Amino acid sequence: MMETAESRPWSDLQPELLGLVLRRLPSLADRVRLRAVCHPWRSNSMFQSLPLPFPWLALPDGTFLSIPSGEIHRISVPEGTCCHGSIDNWLFLMHNDDACSLMNPFSKTSLKLPKLAKVRKRKIYYPDYEFNPIFYKLVVPSPLDISPCSLLAAMIMDEGNYGTLCISQPPVTIDSFRDDKHPVRHLGDVAFFDGKLYVLGGFDGLFFVELDDIGILSMECIIDSLGDLRGTPQSLSSEEAYMIREYLVDCGGRLLMVKRWFRSMARSTSDDFFEHDRTAALEVFEADLVTRPARWKRASDLGGHALFLGQHSSKSLPAKECSGYHEDCIYFMCDYPRSKDSANPLRDSGVYNMRDGTFKPLMSGSAAVPPRHAGQWRPTWFFPPELV
Repeated sequence: MMETAESRPWSDLQPELLGLVLRRLPSLADRVRLRAVCHPWRSNSMFQSLPLPFPWLALPDGTFLSIPSGEIHRISVPEGTCCHGSIDNWLFLMHNDDACSLMNPFSKTSLKLPKLAKVRKRKIYYPDYEFNPIFYKLVVPSPLDISPCSLLAAMIMDEGNYGTLCISQPPVTIDSFRDDKHPVRHLGDVAFFDGKLYVLGGFDGLFFVELDDIGILSMECIIDSLGDLRGTPQSLSSEEAYMIREYLVDCGGRLLMVKRWFRSMARSTSDDFFEHDRTAALEVFEADLVTRPARWKRASDLGGHALFLGQHSSKSLPAKECSGYHEDCIYFMCDYPRSKDSANPLRDSGVYNMRDGTFKPLMSGSAAVPPRHAGQWRPTWFFPPELV
């Protein structure tokens, strides 16, 4: 007779097998549940080298959407604060008294910032009218977890579509400039690349910003336009009108500009314009900073990276080193002006595959997101740590 095999408790699962299971879980929530099964699993998981989980998406109502599972999470933030952006796993918070801070919600570490809303508010044309800030983009030359005292650049856009670039050594502003007072026309985006600060201006111009200890030393236009690459993508009709938004991002040692083309699906002039906007095409260009003069050149891939695109935060990561990411894919969200009554936070979000030019939903149909209430938070990518 064959000897009956003894069953062993799940708590005796070998650490290397536990690691294999963890590496197949792209959701941070699933990893937390696995660790909660028993003490040995929690203890052994601490010694595993894991790929980064899939990022969360901060929603306007102050909740976080876990992708791809579709679960909704809440993170404790100080009372009277609202999230207006992020840097990796730090939330950019604005307080009721206009105070600003960056907070890591897992470690509870906080970094005080200048009052950025006060930097931008201004009167123009009409003495009694102020243009107020509508969105912010914060960038740093190195991760805040490593260099919390580094310089910080903040791009602030107002209702009049004018931009301000603020340079600070938190918590103090050391310098700033407005694009209506400087050759940079219509400030579009800002990014650190190879430790240097670059600004995207109107008409696809790229500017290099030289910084010193007291702020902005000089600004130089190094690319003035797209040149022969300008024009409507072949996939779009040249007879239709489109809106365009541009993003600047460091992607695996390449400085990229992504052009996002929007088509309005509004059925009548009475419809909310932005409510019915949909992304129609994405184009990617690389800044060739080696040739003289520098120029934009069309990019056909992301070098095996996954790119998370956002008005308030953009980030790229090597897909093979992360969990659930797809190579040469751009993940985008709906983060432009929206209807206050919209209950669908994913109405214009998706995944664009640069290899075959196809679009897919950000989440599968089986992972439905319940309707959300409108709120004051700005949609932004949030990258939680490997384990919590």
